[in-house]
Amino acid sequence: MNRIIQFGEDVPGYNIRVLNEREIRAAAGILFLATFLSLMFILFDNNFLPIKYVITLFLTDFAIRVFVSPRFAPMLIIGRLIVGRQTPEYVGARQKRFAWIIGLVLSATMFIFMVLVNSYSPITGIICLICLVFLFFESAFGICLGCKFYPLFFKEKAQYCPGEICDVKSKQEIQKTSATQWLIVLGFAMFIIFLGTYFNAYFSKKPYDLFVLFASEKNK
Repeated sequence: MNRIIQFGEDVPGYNIRVLNEREIRAAAGILFLATFLSLMFILFDNNFLPIKYVITLFLTDFAIRVFVSPRFAPMLIIGRLIVGRQTPEYVGARQKRFAWIIGLVLSATMFIFMVLVNSYSPITGIICLICLVFLFFESAFGICLGCKFYPLFFKEKAQYCPGEICDVKSKQEIQKTSATQWLIVLGFAMFIIFLGTYFNAYFSKKPYDLFVLFASEKNK
């Protein structure tokens, strides 16, 4: 029974239970996409039905992760199937559980307001934005924002963080950013400002239907 409900896996060579970061990132990417698309339905069609399904599934998945075991969480199973041929990247289970408790609280709050009470407000909007940011950083950069709060509540140091960021060490040469590269980023930002200043009116024009445009030219 303990084996079924244990949090994390016992892997030889690791002194604490760990999880596979690759399948966690895959699951975060799926949830991010689902949440983002459901928000598009709200913004463009005022349709709240998809977000209610997503919130319910989100809450169910995180409840299974926290209260039962990550190995039975549907999104993590799907993530495992997607990245099953990739070499596992092990991360400490403790800080991940703490991060998922935060996700559980956020999704439970959303569930109460949007599904049970059937309402929306700036509260649900802010929580949804926070969830999107957390999921995006996890899936795109492998950065667990929820894990950043772990040292504030627990004395023991987090172990086996993604990218080994828990361990203080000097950057390798390929990781260093030169002054030239910083100038390129600054120039790129200025280029974006330039486009927004001088080309916004042009970019704002509604595109023509290409096939209708060709048809009208042919009929002339």
